[in-house]
Amino acid sequence: MKTRNKRLLLATGVLALLGLAAALVMNAFRSNLVFFYSPSQVQAGEAPQGRLFRIGGLVEAGSVKRDGVVVRFRVTDTTHAMAVDYQGILPDLFKEGKGVVAQGRLQGDGRFVAQEVLAKHDENYMPPEAAEALERARKGGSLNTSSAGAP
Repeated sequence: MKTRNKRLLLATGVLALLGLAAALVMNAFRSNLVFFYSPSQVQAGEAPQGRLFRIGGLVEAGSVKRDGVVVRFRVTDTTHAMAVDYQGILPDLFKEGKGVVAQGRLQGDGRFVAQEVLAKHDENYMPPEAAEALERARKGGSLNTSSAGAP
């Protein structure tokens, strides 16, 4: 085999390995993406069925029901509300009327089953996506500006 053919074969092998590595990284990145939706977007059918995503807004007043470690509550963006079921210990700052982001899956019957619940941590903070969703709901808009959430 000539030196030129050896170099060409080596270059092809390196490119194939780089392509495979890039494909594996992109696949891992895509499977770990978690999008944020407001209750209005979920009601409009923009949220994926059976896939992991985040829903955010305010905990609706009077909606929190506890049954042992199972907690049921409603998240609202002041336009629409959505039922959330969560099994586990809630954050200390979780309260009615306060901001919340729940990560989980939408079930076929319309319930959102959360795997993780995050409460806002001070009086001035709200995740940017939740603040945008609440503002759009107040104005009556429903643009989808879903973005990846950071854990």
